[in-house]
Amino acid sequence: MAFGMYFVTAALITYSIAVWGEQITNDLKPSFVVMFCIGVVCDATGTLLMFYDMQVGGSILGLWDTIFHIVTGLAAILLMLIHAIWAIRVLTKGDEVSAAKFHKFSKFVWLFWLIPFFSPMISQMLP
Repeated sequence: MAFGMYFVTAALITYSIAVWGEQITNDLKPSFVVMFCIGVVCDATGTLLMFYDMQVGGSILGLWDTIFHIVTGLAAILLMLIHAIWAIRVLTKGDEVSAAKFHKFSKFVWLFWLIPFFSPMISQMLP
């Protein structure tokens, strides 16, 4: 399971740099778009590796925690993928209206992604 967590942590780092770089500069730069895409690939890779490990070794989470984590995790990957595709479109088209909407959507996707990232840790801390 540790190898998958490395990829998911890399996703957190790259995606956070991209989102907050774009938020702070208020500009969608090509380097941020690359980081969005790397974040999606790292998250999907880490998720697949952890899913394989869960099939082999079982889950440390309870049934409902596992279901919650899987549903929110898949939704987050889908949102990240939509976000990365939208970033490519905004960068290539240069549409200011779309860029403003994208800017708001970035924070939402990042915050939503944190739910499946932290939910296993939180569920293990609660009695």
